[in-house]
Amino acid sequence: MADLTVPQRASIIGTGLIGGSIGRALRARGWHVTGVDADPAAGERAAALGAIDAVGLDPDAAITFVAAPVRAIAAEVRRALAETSGVVTDVGSVKASLVAEIDDPRFVGGHPMAGSEQLGVEGSSADMFQGAVWVLTPVAHTDPDGYATVDAVARSFGAEVVALPPDRHDALVAVVSHVPHLTAAALMSIADQRADEHAALLRLAAGGFRDMTRIAAGTPTIWPDICAENRDAIVDMIDQLTGELVRLRQLVEAGERDGLLSALERAQAARRNLPSRVAQPSAMAEVRVPVPDRGGVIAEVATLAAELGVNIADFEIAHSSEGDRGVLILLVDKDTAEPFRLGLTDRGYRPTVTPLQ
Repeated sequence: MADLTVPQRASIIGTGLIGGSIGRALRARGWHVTGVDADPAAGERAAALGAIDAVGLDPDAAITFVAAPVRAIAAEVRRALAETSGVVTDVGSVKASLVAEIDDPRFVGGHPMAGSEQLGVEGSSADMFQGAVWVLTPVAHTDPDGYATVDAVARSFGAEVVALPPDRHDALVAVVSHVPHLTAAALMSIADQRADEHAALLRLAAGGFRDMTRIAAGTPTIWPDICAENRDAIVDMIDQLTGELVRLRQLVEAGERDGLLSALERAQAARRNLPSRVAQPSAMAEVRVPVPDRGGVIAEVATLAAELGVNIADFEIAHSSEGDRGVLILLVDKDTAEPFRLGLTDRGYRPTVTPLQ
């Protein structure tokens, strides 16, 4: 894992909104950042605005972020692996097809779930990822130190890192990102059509409507590729959403007040129970997991945490000076430490749990 206490070198491929924000976040933390873009003018613009230090791809970069359009990511990842010596990660919102195509241990699939209605590097911000979820998708051949480096860099941005299997990521992101965007687009389309009939309609579109449809203001050009790459999960989720809307329509049409109220109360409870980040050290516990030096350990432990709803607030690898073993050191919510320990034990690990004082 890279030592983040000393100046490091990083590269970015794709210097738009997300790539520019990564560049700004890295530079704010003392990194030297170079970047390239398919549009040379965009790279020059990123340098002029201070999102990167210089245009170019640094062969000595400890980490390279690929922030290209979804269909271009695989080719750019291969380029980064060939032209740089460090770990390579990406920011695309579809993971299964990409991870299946790139089998290099130095590649760690990633997806920061953050964005802005603003476009291009002009909308980039060093604080873009503060409090955001950053998904990593390690697999059996993922290099543990490479994973730990990407994990540490994302956490240094203030992000919450969650590890998921690639196909699980794609199914979940269809629920929380892809279909909500399409739904917001559909609502805005209806409102726009009705505005032709009633000029005052969009002037009334405040409050909840604006909140629900805010994401429709995002960059439209990225979505055809996303929908193509994650087609099956998106279609399945649209079918489920359609089914739920039909059910609510039936309740409304039949005037079933109790049934409608019950559905809305369940939705309210689910919304209120969305997890929040743990901030107090006294609410945390350290979990130490002795692990063998073999492929798949990082993916197994990190994705188990996600399956059990365990938020890993910090992640570190302590390598043994002798033999082929090491220790994973994880900081988790104290209330979830015991279920996590039991899950690890069931898989043959021998973890220890120590509450923080």
